[in-house]
Amino acid sequence: MKANVTAASSADAPVAHLAVDIAFGHYALAVPRDARARLAIGWLALGVSALAASGLLAVFLALARTPGVNRFLPAGDFFRTVLVAHVDLSVLVWFVSFAGAVFTLNSTPRALAVGRAALALAVLGAVAIAVAPFLDPAAPIMANYIPVIDGPVFKGGLLVFAAGATLLVARGLFASPLVGVRLDGAGTLRFGVNAAIVAGAVALIAFAWSLLAVPRDLEARAYYELAFWGGGHVLQFAWTLMLLVAWLLLADASGVRVPISPRVVALLFGIQLVAVFATTLVYLAYDVTSVEHHRLQTWLMRIGGALAIPVVAAAVALGLARRARGGPVPVQARPLLAALVVSLALFGTGGMIGFLIEGSNVKIPAHYHGAIVGVTIALMGLTYWLLPRLGAAAPRAKLAVWQSVLYGAGQVMHISGLLWSGGYGVQRKVAGGEQVLRTTSEIAGMGLMGAGGLVAVIGGVMFVVVVALAVRDRPRAR
Repeated sequence: MKANVTAASSADAPVAHLAVDIAFGHYALAVPRDARARLAIGWLALGVSALAASGLLAVFLALARTPGVNRFLPAGDFFRTVLVAHVDLSVLVWFVSFAGAVFTLNSTPRALAVGRAALALAVLGAVAIAVAPFLDPAAPIMANYIPVIDGPVFKGGLLVFAAGATLLVARGLFASPLVGVRLDGAGTLRFGVNAAIVAGAVALIAFAWSLLAVPRDLEARAYYELAFWGGGHVLQFAWTLMLLVAWLLLADASGVRVPISPRVVALLFGIQLVAVFATTLVYLAYDVTSVEHHRLQTWLMRIGGALAIPVVAAAVALGLARRARGGPVPVQARPLLAALVVSLALFGTGGMIGFLIEGSNVKIPAHYHGAIVGVTIALMGLTYWLLPRLGAAAPRAKLAVWQSVLYGAGQVMHISGLLWSGGYGVQRKVAGGEQVLRTTSEIAGMGLMGAGGLVAVIGGVMFVVVVALAVRDRPRAR
């Protein structure tokens, strides 16, 4: 009798496992190995290069804010000029470039010439953005979402990069495959990528609408703030959708079964899309210079994100907790798992800090550094997943794990210092003597911020090294 029970249990186990897989789904995507892969590699190379350049600029930024060191470095407008390039390279160029790789891999082989033109324009624009601080003596404008150097080199580069992004999104709308009626895990991820493309398209429309509607005679800071506010908010939906896709894919690739069905995930993606499309109603109902327009954009982002992100994050965290009770993680899955855990922790920390913001102080960069770097680490992990599927070697596991840990730890120190100093009213977007650090606590907080920034830069450099080694060690054709 005991033998029969054992046999029955053994026979039933695969059936139970299959039932769980059907209910929850495998969140994986196929990666083509044709011309689309070669184009995706180009986008990925641009993104990694942008991160490398922004990391070099971040060394200056961290030192310029560090007590005792900052008196030897220029501050004022030069600090803010470098900050503009750093932000645009590490957020705008990196995110758009990574999206370019994913959009391309998710597409059919149609209109590849348009994709190549998009990449060429994006490269030219990114180079101009990177060199502008050293060639453009114009004033830096610290507008939210897309800060600007108000001179011809930077603005020309930004315009060319925007043209490349427009072609990228246009091809994505034209060449993306249909998801199909059967929503399995793979179909749901494709739906998430397609939704990100739609969000990108609406963001571009919002940017164009605002640029046409905002009066040109406004002071430069007010002009760019209004011009980029609406489109910048919509772009956050695109990055959030990419983040959720990355979390689900990394979890599945790490052997984590996420206890949430593909249909529920698709519904959450759909909620994000509803918020994206609602942006057009805000534009139709209120002038872009109105307080109502400003507030409703913020409200849409909070509501759309609050409904989708916590649900997926909680499901992934529950899957991670269950996986922790299982056997050892395979070596090649460890970098993916490390990136996933660090991304969840940082994004959650940034979100919680958002509730503590009062006034315009360094709590604000503490909030968005947590959220943005949470997205960045998820995309770094997705890069590790993509590398062997695009012809490179698998990333060196130990080095890649340490990269995520160091990058994440540095950012935790960085945002902790900012949060600490923000509690004393230290202002954002300033450096050197402009910070007016009066007390030991203020100095200690900004010192912690500077040390964390340097640790994070080391983690960022390690990411570039891991990718470079994987490319160098790629299997050679015989």
